[in-house]
Amino acid sequence: MNNRFVNQLAYTTALVFTLVSLAGCAPTYTTISYLADTTSVCCEKPTPEIISGPMIGHVSMRSAQVWAQVDNAADLSVSYWKEGDEESAGYSDWKWADSKTAFSAQFELSGLDPGSRYSAVLVANGEPIGDTINIATQVLWDYRMDPPEFKAVIGSCAFINDSIYDRPGRGYGGEYEVFESIVAADPDMMLWLGDNVYLREVDFQSYSGYLYRYTHTRALPEMQDLLKACPNYAIWDDHDFGPNDADASWVHRDWAQDAFKTFWANPSYGAPSGANNIATAFRFSDVEFFLLDNRSQRIHHNNRTQDIHVLGDEQIDWLIAALNKSRAPFKMVAVGGQFLNTVARHENMANFPERQEIIDRIEEEHIHGVVFLTGDRHCTDMSRIELEGGAVIHDLTVSPLTSSTYDNSDEPNDLRIEGTTVPLRNFAELNFSGPRKNRSLEIVVKDANGVEVWTETLIAKEL
Repeated sequence: MNNRFVNQLAYTTALVFTLVSLAGCAPTYTTISYLADTTSVCCEKPTPEIISGPMIGHVSMRSAQVWAQVDNAADLSVSYWKEGDEESAGYSDWKWADSKTAFSAQFELSGLDPGSRYSAVLVANGEPIGDTINIATQVLWDYRMDPPEFKAVIGSCAFINDSIYDRPGRGYGGEYEVFESIVAADPDMMLWLGDNVYLREVDFQSYSGYLYRYTHTRALPEMQDLLKACPNYAIWDDHDFGPNDADASWVHRDWAQDAFKTFWANPSYGAPSGANNIATAFRFSDVEFFLLDNRSQRIHHNNRTQDIHVLGDEQIDWLIAALNKSRAPFKMVAVGGQFLNTVARHENMANFPERQEIIDRIEEEHIHGVVFLTGDRHCTDMSRIELEGGAVIHDLTVSPLTSSTYDNSDEPNDLRIEGTTVPLRNFAELNFSGPRKNRSLEIVVKDANGVEVWTETLIAKEL
């Protein structure tokens, strides 16, 4: 489908959402041709169609989260059943999707069995719509067997062109086939490392603007199979939060949080429990992932009259305590900006005292197996530091997915691993394997077409 046509359709869809919602009733279009139909009567019972998804969110041993977006206000549910036993189908709770959520809804599929495969389909106003998706619950391996092998895919910076509202000139985004290449890699989970949407100037002064931008990005045709293929998890960075380099001073961070929670299906929001951030954590097989919020508490490094920070004391204390408690061979810490890079440039953590504080506390607590997963820089590379006590910390930066690229190989990053710089649109596979006491992580960076660029293997007991 022509990208300009997709952009125009998404724009028209969002405009209809806004105008009809202001009029007090839901839109009634069902096809593209309806957009030109001036004879339809407002508030007739709609026949919704799927705009995006269904997307698989967090999946545990006993439950799964599913998100979907349709083009009309509707009563939505998800019908699900164990593969091969459709007669036993059950339903999630019904949700009313309207303009407040951009006609999207999230569902919990509960009562599932560990290590099982389920089929699920979205139901709107009593009728199944869209594709049937397949969901695999996590395996109960503890005390029974070696942890299962699995593949995670990571990436950041997904700019989807929108010519109506973009800056004049050449489009900033491209090579959307990267999402199809990710699906071809057959991942077990996808972790989006921030700048998953790019709010434009026209977006971040209204909540409807946030919903428009998420809707436009999420509706990309090339993205749909990835949403359905595996559990999707996400953190954010400045462009999903507000203006460029936005921090805690951003007056509309409540809109940012509401939109993020509306369009993603992470296991929870706020760490430590109750904190005003989007941080969370989860376990996948034997690996633990810690998803940090680098915006809600951030004080910009150019501020001269306040103590500057990115995460804040409360979030750092939680992170260190959680890492110390973890027995995972690999402890994957996801945060938007580069952590280990020694160059105090742009939004790197080297601009902030917190970087050294976290490194020192990891060493003092004798925490091993920490790997930071970062984005932001529009260029991929990996850094490594060995601490005096023998622990090794890595920082794998993977960027961009579809945004424009930048070559940072001239930056004097003292910790960069030679040969890991990739100034191309790309993603990374994280392949976890091996017996419980000798787990390994194979990192494979691939370009937008799925061609391998470099690979590196980490052995847990060496970290």
